[in-house]
Amino acid sequence: MAVPRCLRAVTFAVAVAGVCVGPGCASFEGARLYTSGTEALDRGEPAVAVDELQRAATLLPEASEVHNHLGLAYQAAGRPGEAESAFRRAVDLDCDNAAAVENLRVAELRAARRAAQENAR
Repeated sequence: MAVPRCLRAVTFAVAVAGVCVGPGCASFEGARLYTSGTEALDRGEPAVAVDELQRAATLLPEASEVHNHLGLAYQAAGRPGEAESAFRRAVDLDCDNAAAVENLRVAELRAARRAAQENAR
């Protein structure tokens, strides 16, 4: 029996579809933070996006989409190392998340270029 290429996490839709009791439900709040963080990123407010997506990732630690968007927010905030880590976490959670796979590939290429430039100095 072949071992799966990756362990798949609960998809974002399933992660937030759990039973929610009361307004303080973690999955509901995580989904709200994911949405507002993504909107902040779209508005060009990376600091706000990082804050909200970090909180979403804490509430929804198995949601690949949240970690991928957190990586985009870190990237927009000029934090490439943290972006690469967030993309790696997203891919670890769901290796079929094509956007996260591509974002990780690009982040790794950028890191290799930065390292080469540092070594050339």
